[in-house]
Amino acid sequence: MGLIVEERRGAVMVWTLTRPDRLNALPDLEDGEAFAAACEAVNADPSIRCVVMTGAGRAFSAGGDLKAMKARADLFEGSGAVIRERYRRVVHRIVRSLYGLEVPLIAAVNGPAMGLGCDIAGLGDIRIASDRASFGVPFMKLGIIPGDGGSWLLPRNVGYVRAAEMLFTARSIDAETATEWGLVNRVVPHETLMDEAMTTAAQIAAQPPQALRMAKSLLRQGRDMNFDQMLELSAAMQALAHLTEDHIEGVTAVLEKRPGDFTGR
Repeated sequence: MGLIVEERRGAVMVWTLTRPDRLNALPDLEDGEAFAAACEAVNADPSIRCVVMTGAGRAFSAGGDLKAMKARADLFEGSGAVIRERYRRVVHRIVRSLYGLEVPLIAAVNGPAMGLGCDIAGLGDIRIASDRASFGVPFMKLGIIPGDGGSWLLPRNVGYVRAAEMLFTARSIDAETATEWGLVNRVVPHETLMDEAMTTAAQIAAQPPQALRMAKSLLRQGRDMNFDQMLELSAAMQALAHLTEDHIEGVTAVLEKRPGDFTGR
């Protein structure tokens, strides 16, 4: 069985990280390819409108494998130059693939999300946490730094001072604190986590798929654009959206006071 178990539920794809005996530790050397293949398949399939990602067992992902670190094995074997290249080709492939996912990603965080696991959860467009979830970036405890781009991502999710506190102290935060800090949208009872995630996914999947992908692209690119650049990109995408059949269906549905039936055309 591979790392990512896929389950198609209508227009929603559910990914479950399935390495529960190791608390869904990441990454093994093949994990970059696993995430890249899963993301590329979704991007290439216009019938998929949302992805939900969760973890099997009691953790979302505990992050790096400490036994492999201590043994200087697998990802951590060899010279500094070799390890750097593995980070680029394995760890960075994971986060680049998730960042480049074209449909909305819901992270259904079922338990601890630590290190790379925390940063992967943070790549979700919407993050829903079980009341058993916790979040941390304990790199300092291990004498290392975020090698996965977390020092770019975390301040954008929780703000600089809170990111600094999490990183410099290596302390974890519980799900309620994560909500207060903006790291997750909301906390729900553990038993209802996937129901809540799937309800939200269904609401997303009911939207016109082309406009949905364009809207996500605008939000992502808007992090690094100035206002004038965003206006230019928005005008170009809006012109394309106006020419879709889904646009006419949406307008018609609102005028007729009924839900839209969007086909992706």
